[in-house]
Amino acid sequence: MNPVQNYSLFSEHDIYLFKEGKHYRLYDKFGAHSLEKDGVKGVYFSVWAPLAKKVSVIGNFNKWKPNVLPLSPRWDKSGIWEGFIPGLSWGTLYKYAIETKAGEILEKSDPYALSWEQNLQAASLISTTFYEWDDEEWMQKRSKNNSLNAPISVYEMHLGSWLRYGENPKQFLNYRDVAKKLVPYILEMGFTHVEFMPVMEYPYDPSWGYQITGFFAATSRFGSPQDLMFLINELHRNDIGVILDWVPSHFPGDANGLHKFDGSYLYEHEDPRKGFHPDWKSYIFNYGRNEVKSFLISNAMFWLDRYHVDGLRVDAVTSMLHLDYSRNEGEWEPNILGGNVNLEAKIFLQEFNTAVYKEFGESIMTIAEESSDFPMLTKPVHDGGVGFGMKWMMGWMHDTLKYFKEDPINRKHFHHKLTFASMYMFNENYMMPLSHDEVVHGKSSLIYKMVGDEWQKFANLRALYVYMFTHPGAKLLFMGDEFGQTSEWNFKQSLDWHLL
Repeated sequence: MNPVQNYSLFSEHDIYLFKEGKHYRLYDKFGAHSLEKDGVKGVYFSVWAPLAKKVSVIGNFNKWKPNVLPLSPRWDKSGIWEGFIPGLSWGTLYKYAIETKAGEILEKSDPYALSWEQNLQAASLISTTFYEWDDEEWMQKRSKNNSLNAPISVYEMHLGSWLRYGENPKQFLNYRDVAKKLVPYILEMGFTHVEFMPVMEYPYDPSWGYQITGFFAATSRFGSPQDLMFLINELHRNDIGVILDWVPSHFPGDANGLHKFDGSYLYEHEDPRKGFHPDWKSYIFNYGRNEVKSFLISNAMFWLDRYHVDGLRVDAVTSMLHLDYSRNEGEWEPNILGGNVNLEAKIFLQEFNTAVYKEFGESIMTIAEESSDFPMLTKPVHDGGVGFGMKWMMGWMHDTLKYFKEDPINRKHFHHKLTFASMYMFNENYMMPLSHDEVVHGKSSLIYKMVGDEWQKFANLRALYVYMFTHPGAKLLFMGDEFGQTSEWNFKQSLDWHLL
C-alpha cells in the first residue's frame, strides 16, 4: 500500500483562489475523497500544513505508524500536502501525522473530515455526504418561507437534551429517532423553523457544541451524516425550515484539532490579544489570513449546500467585531484607525455574507448573535453594511424580561421597557430571542422569572408570549419554554416532559 504522489484534485486556479481567500468550495478538494484512479480504487488525501517538515497518513490500516504512507508537498509552495492511497475505502479511521520544524510529531484529525470518532482518540472517518434528497418542493418555495416578510417562529433546541431514553446519560437519540418525535411536535405547536445548537463535531459535552473541532463533520453522538440529512429532509418535507448554529468565532485547544496545526499558529492569530479568548479559553481565527477565510466561508457554504440548511445563526459576533471584547485596558491593541473594531473580522463577515447570498439568494438567511449596537449589521455590504439577514434583538430581550420580573403594582414605572424597542425596531432586521442563555447559570426558567403565585406566573408568561408574537420581528423560543419548563435547562438530561 504505497501512496501515489502524482495525483491532485487541485487546479492552478483552485490554488490561486485558496491563497486569495476566494475559494468557497474547499470541501470538494481538501480532506479524504474516495475515488478510482487508473482502474484502482482508493482515497485521495490533501491537507494544508505549510510549515510541516513531513506529513503522512496514519490509521488502523498501518498501525498508526508515521512516515509509512507519506504525502507529498505541492510544487507551488501553497503548503498543501497530497497523495492517493490505493486500497482504502469508506469507514476507515485515519489521522495526519505532522512532523513540525522542531521535530515534534503531531497527530491531527482532518479539518475537512465528514465524520469523527466519538472518543479521546477522535480519529477521522473516511465518509461521504451522498444522500438521495426528497425535499424538492421545499427547496423550490423556501425563498418565500425564509423571506423577511414571512412569519418566522423558531424553536431552538439542543439535540442532546431535548428528549432521551433511559437513564444512561450517553444514551442519545439518533437523528432519525429525533425526526420521528420532532416533526409531529413542531407541526402541532406551529413553529415555522427549528434551530439546532451546534451539530458540528465537538469533544466536550458541557460546551453545548460551541467548542468545535470537526467543522465539516456532523457529530457522531447522534449518528451518521446521512442520519442528520434524514432529519433535515423530514423537516423540509413537512414545511419546516432548518437553521444551524455556526461558530466561526473560536475553537478549542484540543490536541486533535486546529490549534497549532502544523506546529505554528496556522488557523489562529499569533498575537494573544487577537488570538486567545479570555472568557472561553479558546483560540480566535486569524481573519486576516486568506487561507483561513477560504476555510471558514467554505464551511458555511458546505452546510448550506450539502445539508440543505436554510440559515446559519452566527455565534458570538460581538466578540468577533470588537478588539476589546472582555479585555481590560492594555490587553488589546487598537486598529489602524485607532478604534476598537476588528477590521479584519468585519471584512471577513462581509465577504461571508456576500458569498452565501450570491450563491443561494434570498432562499437562505444569516442571523447574527450580536449584543452591542454595531451599526448597519443587517444592511447590504454594497451600502457599507455587514450584510446579515437578521440579528438577535438582545435589547428587547433584556428589557422585556426586566419588565415582567416586576410586580404589576410597580410596572407603571417601567412601561418604557416595553416601548423603547419602538425607537429602533426598524433600524435593523430583528429576531427576538428567548434563547438557551436565558434559562441557565442561575437565571432560572422563564416561568420562574415571572412574579406572583403559580396561576399568576403562568398568566404573566402567556402575556409575555402574546406581546412577543404581536411585536414586529421574527421570534425564537428555546425548547421547554413553550410548555413552562420549571427547572433550568440541564444539558445532561431530557426536558421535563412529565410536566405535560
